[in-house]
Amino acid sequence: MLEAARWTMSSYNEQPWRYVVATKDDEAAYNELLSCLNEFNQSWAQNAPVLMMSFFRTSFSRNDKPNRCAPHDVGAASAALTFQATAMDLYVHQMAGILPEVARETYDVPDVFDPMAGIAVGYLGSPEMLSEDRRSQETAARSRKSLSEFVFSRTWGEASALVRDA
Repeated sequence: MLEAARWTMSSYNEQPWRYVVATKDDEAAYNELLSCLNEFNQSWAQNAPVLMMSFFRTSFSRNDKPNRCAPHDVGAASAALTFQATAMDLYVHQMAGILPEVARETYDVPDVFDPMAGIAVGYLGSPEMLSEDRRSQETAARSRKSLSEFVFSRTWGEASALVRDA
């Protein structure tokens, strides 16, 4: 999974992503990383055998100019990691619900890096393990915006002819 992230494209090949990884085999490290998630995410992520947190460098290392693509790049790396995990019959859940300042302090993160997301990696669990409200949320039908809601052509908000009838 991490090798897939390593080979992801990035602006100027900067590779601005960093990951902290902890497994249940190292209880102290695992609990430190778990403490960087908000309470809601801690309640269920504590069952995952692997926890991770992604970070990105906010400026280019070659010239210290702002790297506005860094959040995109760490997202792309985490997507590649997720696709590889799926190929390995693992499940990945990325979480925006993190405590950035706790992560900064816990890992002594340099100012030039920002915490991005928590990541839980494991095996598909039974919805029965979840609280009733989480279970109904997890088993509810999933939906997505239609392509015409986000693929435009000449005018912002007007669906491209490529997707208008899709």
